[in-house]
Amino acid sequence: MATPSSKSNRSSVIIFILVLIIIGQWVKIYVDYRDKQNISETLVEKTEELDNTLVRLNEIQAELDEKIATITKLGGDITELEKAKAEIQKELSRTRTRNAKAIAELKDRVEGYEELLTLKDQEIERLKEVNKELFSENRSLKTKQNVLNDSINRLAKNKKELADKVTLASRLEAENLSVVALNNRGKERTSPFRSKQLEKLKIEFNIAKNDVAPIEGKKIMIRVLDENDQVIFDVSRGSGTFMLNGRETFYTAQQEILFDNTRQKLSFLYEKGSEYAAGNYRVEVFTEGYLMGAAAFEVK
Repeated sequence: MATPSSKSNRSSVIIFILVLIIIGQWVKIYVDYRDKQNISETLVEKTEELDNTLVRLNEIQAELDEKIATITKLGGDITELEKAKAEIQKELSRTRTRNAKAIAELKDRVEGYEELLTLKDQEIERLKEVNKELFSENRSLKTKQNVLNDSINRLAKNKKELADKVTLASRLEAENLSVVALNNRGKERTSPFRSKQLEKLKIEFNIAKNDVAPIEGKKIMIRVLDENDQVIFDVSRGSGTFMLNGRETFYTAQQEILFDNTRQKLSFLYEKGSEYAAGNYRVEVFTEGYLMGAAAFEVK
């Protein structure tokens, strides 16, 4: 039989073992709890890190858009920026579930994008300087072009003025212009005329010498106007029309000649076919739309 002392020892051992088991269970529970806390804290940290990285990605995307617009306007290359923008859009569209390694890689990419933005800032400054130089050169070229255009315009104006002067100087003039009346017997009378004595009107003049005028064919026209400025004309007797000051007007008679600069003499005979009313008349000589000379006569 066991003694009371051995029973007491065995009870103590069992109690000790139970205490150890209980302590072990509490230690295990504590360790598991601490591990879960650490895991939870790590997940929170990684989630915050991922959120911050994604926020920065969104900011970088906006900066990329701004840089792309600026460099495009300055005429630079946006290939790298477009590629980076496409990568960022791809990352932003992925699931938010990432492990620690993926988040670290993503942070490395963010740093790379930030470095790219810094480089593009430098490129933008360089492009601005280039565009500034180009603008300065273009402005200088425009100034030179304006000066050249002014010179060309002045030359054209001078040329036109010279041409106008030559044209004006080359105009022909009728000199020694005389108007006489012829009766039916061919006798000449000077103004004033009697209506019955005026069977035909004879107009004579010389074309003044003009060394500027070219040797060429000319159409010489005369107009006989009454005191009401009405042209005397008869188409059946050779009258017609010509342009004078932009308007069509009648002439009384005309001749086509070759101007040879020899002070050639022209003579016009015009038979009206009816009596002239009493009054003051005017004879005008034209060619090419300008007046060569004029004279007057009176009919009583």
